[in-house]
Amino acid sequence: MTGVDHGPGIVDAHHHVWDLSVRDQDWITGPELAPLRRNFSLADLTPQARAAGVTATVLVQTVTAAEETPEFLAMAARSDLVAGVVGWTDLTAPDVADALAGLRAGSGGEHLVGMRHQVQGEPDPRWLVRPEALRGLSAVAEAGLVYDLVVQPHQLEAAIDAAQRLPGLTFVLDHLGKPPIASGELAPWAERIGRLAALPNTVCKLSGMVTEADWDSWTVDDLRPYADTVLDAFGPGRLMFGSDWPVCRLAATYAQVVAAAGEMTDGLSPAERHEVFTGTAVRTYGLTITEPPDPPQDPPPQDTPCA
Repeated sequence: MTGVDHGPGIVDAHHHVWDLSVRDQDWITGPELAPLRRNFSLADLTPQARAAGVTATVLVQTVTAAEETPEFLAMAARSDLVAGVVGWTDLTAPDVADALAGLRAGSGGEHLVGMRHQVQGEPDPRWLVRPEALRGLSAVAEAGLVYDLVVQPHQLEAAIDAAQRLPGLTFVLDHLGKPPIASGELAPWAERIGRLAALPNTVCKLSGMVTEADWDSWTVDDLRPYADTVLDAFGPGRLMFGSDWPVCRLAATYAQVVAAAGEMTDGLSPAERHEVFTGTAVRTYGLTITEPPDPPQDPPPQDTPCA
């Protein structure tokens, strides 16, 4: 797999960390996800990211626990890698605006760039357009934040509806809306993507693809039709790269994910590739990028996919 022309540096717009001694990750269940049932820290990520040419990252919430976001913000304040945090608070709570203001006022609050809820786990496919959810989303917009969408393909209809109702809020679609890459199906996901992308307040992450493919045998050719769909729909100026580390390790190393994204965008001009790998994330999340420290003299430890 070929690499990426780093230019001024890649922004990894989507990754996670967790410490199971601090908080359980109750979504890590069953034997298939067992390799993720361990701690993953910024210290684990940083050498892999730097080796891949990553200048800055966006740390994204993992669980619906109010305590996690302040911890992430404090972590970002101490980090020379994390430029932004997408957090969580209860969007349906009557005091959601106060909760967002409290996060902004706390340690590292300047790093809060967006909010997210695990809509993919909600049994109601119309959760995003419930009155209480729309009220919370309005508060996110009023706070000057964006909203990350983590949805399944059948929930894209509600995402389209919510984005139409709230034109002042930028919606960032995580993981392409989780298309069925392993089966090779494009419909009806692709048609819904087209309607979502037709709304100017929507952006998409080129992320989470390898874990929607066959973990053991995926190829870039398997991923490319889905990448081409979102590239055609959103354009490079509304598409941003994300690794989805460490979840990606179920199917690929960090370096392999970056390289695959490079191959899937190899037909773009240098300016367009800059948008996908840097510009869109900086603009959408309002990131401030600082120069990374000098690289270590010793080679970084090698990441390996989970067995």
